[in-house]
Amino acid sequence: MCKVDTIHEGSAPVSKEVSQTIPPWPGPVTNNFHKRLSIDGSPQRGYSCVSTATKDSWERLFDEGYRADVSVNTDDGGIIYAHANILGMASPAMKGLLKQSSRFRRQRSISILGVPHDAVRVFIRFLYSSCYEKREMEEFVLHLLVLSHVYLVPQLKQECEKKLEHGLLTTENVVDIFQLALLCDAPRLSLICHRMILKNFKTVCTTTGWKVMKKSHPALEKELVESMIEEDNRQKERIKKLNERKIYLLLYEAMEALVHIYKDGCQTIGPSDKDFKENQAPCKYVACKGLELLVRHFAGCKLRVPGGCIHCKRMWQLLELHSRLCANSHTCRVPLCRNFKERIKKQSKKDEIRWKMLVKKILRTKRIAGAPFISSAKASSLWQ
Repeated sequence: MCKVDTIHEGSAPVSKEVSQTIPPWPGPVTNNFHKRLSIDGSPQRGYSCVSTATKDSWERLFDEGYRADVSVNTDDGGIIYAHANILGMASPAMKGLLKQSSRFRRQRSISILGVPHDAVRVFIRFLYSSCYEKREMEEFVLHLLVLSHVYLVPQLKQECEKKLEHGLLTTENVVDIFQLALLCDAPRLSLICHRMILKNFKTVCTTTGWKVMKKSHPALEKELVESMIEEDNRQKERIKKLNERKIYLLLYEAMEALVHIYKDGCQTIGPSDKDFKENQAPCKYVACKGLELLVRHFAGCKLRVPGGCIHCKRMWQLLELHSRLCANSHTCRVPLCRNFKERIKKQSKKDEIRWKMLVKKILRTKRIAGAPFISSAKASSLWQ
């Protein structure tokens, strides 16, 4: 059995017998092994052949506290015994605390207060073996997040964030975790919490965490409310643009159907030279049915003048829109196409700008949808 009492900080190199007996530190090493180490699916730097038995040895060293030279004081008078070399290597902040402790006393002492004793024990255990129990992580995840941030243990901090993101984050605790993420400099976690708050704003506002935050951090509560208002405005703007795009697509389809009716004919309506057959195939233009009723009304309405009938007024607008999209009015069979071309020249500048903007939006929307224009030549001329 080796004599460990000969190993002290700053002492001579360890004997061969001791070096063969003490298990190696469980972590990535740079030996030439061919299998890449992966913990929880995350590839680690270098290569490693650390076995489960080795990690168990380090956990046993922590549990038994053999030759421990540091006592960690916790709440309610609890004490956890540990080894200064291990704590200092695993945590830069711990190393600084240990340097500040008395060098004349063999047993050094540090205090970790404000968190449960069991949470500190899980934290110290992780510094030894980088392991934790699932139940303990779920119970002390918030305390471990704080400890990992304060004592600069990034691996544990990432594990805590991952566990919170995937299952432990709820509408009841999202406000508390959001505040904690801001304090612990966890931008990804704070962003996820922020999105969850905005998505479930009405439910979150009724939680205890929100009420406590409203009293203790009114500025943060104000920022979240303002963010919700901005998000609501953006959502309304998206819905508005989506509805506008639908209208522009319907107008484009109506233009295609209008050309189809006066050029080829559809079902029971069309040009005078059209030979209508029985049992025709269904029309591929969805707008044809409604447009056919509008054309029949327009042909027989006695108040056909613009402004006299709302249905006729709509038909006049469709005919004018067609004329602005039509590339060749001389061969076009849609009624009044050439007349509207001449009328456009006499329109006021204000009306001209309004119509051009409408045509541009229709063509842009159809281009985004990925369908061909009525006339590519006409479309290009509109943008000049």
